[in-house]
Amino acid sequence: MDPWRIHGGRLEDAQAAFPDAQHPWIDLSTGINPLPWDVTKAGPIDWTRLPDDGALATLESAAAKHFGVDAASVCAVPGSEMGLRMLDALGLPEPYRHMVPSYGTHAEALPGSTPVSTEAMEAGGGTLLLANPNNPDGRLLSADGLRHRMGQGETLVIDEAFADAAEGVSLLGGPVGERLVVLRSFGKFFGLAGVRLGFVVASPARIAPLRRRLGSWPVSAAAIAIGTAAYRDTDWMVATRAALVKEAARLDALLRAHGLEPQGDCPLFRLVKLDGAGALFDRLARRGILTRPFAYAPDWLRIGLPADDAAYARLDAALADG
Repeated sequence: MDPWRIHGGRLEDAQAAFPDAQHPWIDLSTGINPLPWDVTKAGPIDWTRLPDDGALATLESAAAKHFGVDAASVCAVPGSEMGLRMLDALGLPEPYRHMVPSYGTHAEALPGSTPVSTEAMEAGGGTLLLANPNNPDGRLLSADGLRHRMGQGETLVIDEAFADAAEGVSLLGGPVGERLVVLRSFGKFFGLAGVRLGFVVASPARIAPLRRRLGSWPVSAAAIAIGTAAYRDTDWMVATRAALVKEAARLDALLRAHGLEPQGDCPLFRLVKLDGAGALFDRLARRGILTRPFAYAPDWLRIGLPADDAAYARLDAALADG
């Protein structure tokens, strides 16, 4: 199977498969903010020493303030993907279910998990894993509806990787109860996926086994310095959130101009559905534009935000060249 049908960001594979494509490539396959935070604002990074426990605590406190929770409920991990892979440490109640369609990792994160669709998602016991906003369709579930499910005895594990880009969707804020686990990504909203930083947010008792498994130095000195400074940069976050909404509207208008109807409420990407999605992926790739197709949905294509006017112009021209 083509690697880009499994996960976004497979640029090297695409370059090898389409050697005659236009350069430079434009990667619209990941849903990562193309307007990244300036890492130089974090100051110098000491690469010669192991990360300091106090610095890690400062990072978790800065993230906790942003999330609206107590720092004791926040555990830094080397990317939210790693947090998903370590859910088995949390002692979550069975049976396990995961919402589909969503991240491929969700099907693997909880052994024996049963897939359920949004339409068949009746509340019950056990644990439900879902993303909100969802990937790849950008669907948003209401916070009130999710809280109602917890009130009926269900434990929710919510992947909020894209929540920073969508105002008011997070379930975080105040004490974190035993029936809620939230995963947060740093790299998507801040546009710095290479930092490999994420967080698991849960009650202190729930995340204690995770902290023991992670041991000392769970994230790098660079991740600590950059994450701490970025989460304190509230002006940048407010301005960027507003800018992403405008950029998403710009992408919507471009797609509609070419007869494509964008779907989703996450400002970082849009999903389009069409019978010729595979052919459109190939056409864009030959023009040096990587998008995200799906093995399980051959009529879907996810398109992230272009970074600048030149990228919009190339996407516009490639969509017109049909």
